[in-house]
Amino acid sequence: MSDRRLLILDDDPMIGETIQRIAEFAGLEVHFTPDPTRFFSLLHEWQPTHIALDLVMPAMDGLQVMAKLAKLSCRARIIITSGVGSRVLDAAGRSAAEHGLDIVGVLAKPFSPTQLRDLLVGHTASAPEPPSAAAAPDPLQCPELTVADLEQALDRREFVLAYQPKVLCTTGELAGFEALVRWAHPTYGLLLPGRFIPLAESCDLIDPLTDQVIDQALAWFRSFCGQTKPNGARLGSETCDRLVLSVNISARTLGNGTLFERVYEQCQAQALDPTRLIFELTETSAMDDPVASLDLLTRLRMIGFHLSIDDFGTGFSSMLQLVRLPFSEIKVDKSFVMTAMNSQESRTVVKFIVDLGHSLGLRCTAEGVEDAQTLDYLTEIGCDLAQGYHIARPMASDVLWTWLSSR
Repeated sequence: MSDRRLLILDDDPMIGETIQRIAEFAGLEVHFTPDPTRFFSLLHEWQPTHIALDLVMPAMDGLQVMAKLAKLSCRARIIITSGVGSRVLDAAGRSAAEHGLDIVGVLAKPFSPTQLRDLLVGHTASAPEPPSAAAAPDPLQCPELTVADLEQALDRREFVLAYQPKVLCTTGELAGFEALVRWAHPTYGLLLPGRFIPLAESCDLIDPLTDQVIDQALAWFRSFCGQTKPNGARLGSETCDRLVLSVNISARTLGNGTLFERVYEQCQAQALDPTRLIFELTETSAMDDPVASLDLLTRLRMIGFHLSIDDFGTGFSSMLQLVRLPFSEIKVDKSFVMTAMNSQESRTVVKFIVDLGHSLGLRCTAEGVEDAQTLDYLTEIGCDLAQGYHIARPMASDVLWTWLSSR
């Protein structure tokens, strides 16, 4: 019995049977049904590793099916097929991905046997990789956190950092790291920022949290360049001098000039040039109060700190405000980068943002780089830096040397 099982839902018997023959020839076990009720019954009984799903069906359309699959926490790898236009097909793929489904690809009808076979054979079923401590998922059973929990965590300094490398697109050389905060909860394990950052922002604890993050990040970064590798080698001084460290900043913190003064004093005390530190702000937070942001961000740039506009392309800011604020880096949102190889629209957006950034004198970083093909495309269009799972996952500081040695 094959360990790859394909379940097909399509109201056109000819298409369904064609997909079935192609998949069986590729070594998959296959069930085909035009009936959504039978489809969900097979989903439960048979546990397919792959699903081929038509978008336009009379009884229950593909979007409704995918919404139900998301509610069922379906982990099968999904191929979307349809005769609708490419923009609608791409939008359906993005919608499914945002529901948390594993979308292998989208195929416009008619498609070739090779196209389908590549998606099926190129994505074999496998057990998910166990997450590292630095990138562990949120525990599902963690209850709602309280302000008292957060205050206690700050007192006990339970917040830890993971570091995700950034590399030059053209050469793959290490260019720097992004520091990412985690809460090492004594009961519920490692919690990701989405579980506690909104709470910290709502109860005015984001600044003390940011203080702790920057304290840890600067101390680690300062020591990292001087550390000795396990094999006795050190990073060359030329490599160290060009490395930069990025730290995320909340919109709420933009009103706290004192915090940034402390950061500058820390840099001076540790003989760390402020130009080595990048503050990352989301596009929407940077535009919340553009006048106040302009004053503080201009002062930070005058001191020497770099500023990055994160998740660019997902907000609703005007181009005029982007031009007014003194950013030195623009980060292409991962939602476009991760779908670039499957969507002409995403590729167009990525290239537009890179060209826009360069025209404004900004360095461009792409997040969410998950395969070599995407990295090649970014290099082709002149993107400067890349960051994502294809390069490295966020990792604890003690794992970084192992990662560096393996490159």
